[in-house]
Amino acid sequence: MAYNVDKTDEEWREELSPEEYAVLRQAGTERAFVGEYTDTETKGIYSCKACHAKLFESDTKFHSGCGWPSFYQPITDTLEYIEDVSHGMKRVEVRCANCGSHLGHVFPDGYGTPTGDRYCINSISLTLEPAQQ
Repeated sequence: MAYNVDKTDEEWREELSPEEYAVLRQAGTERAFVGEYTDTETKGIYSCKACHAKLFESDTKFHSGCGWPSFYQPITDTLEYIEDVSHGMKRVEVRCANCGSHLGHVFPDGYGTPTGDRYCINSISLTLEPAQQ
C-alpha cells in the first residue's frame, strides 16, 4: 500500500524514540498496564504518534481490562487491516492508513460495545489531543 507519509527507515529512527520505533515501525508491543493512556479518561482525539493522523475519538474508548487502551470504533478510513499469524495466533493487525505504523490489533470481543469490536492499541503509538474546554 502507498502511504501519504513515506519516510526512510533512517528518518523514522531520527524522529521516534527507540521504544516508539520498536512498536510503530517494527510491530512490537509495549508491556500491559504500563502505557500512558491505558486508564486515562481525558476527552479528545487520539492520533498516530508517527504522523499525527486522527485515529480514535475518546468517546469510543472503554475499559476492557486487557492492559492497553481499547476503542470500539476508529475515525472513518484511518486504519489499515492486515492478517497477522505471528506467535501461533491468527489476529488482525491494525496500522495507520496514513503512514503504515503499527498500532495494535482488533478483536471481535468488545462485548457490550456498539460494534462488538475491541481495538487493542499500544499507548506508545498514540498522542492524545485534549478537547477544548
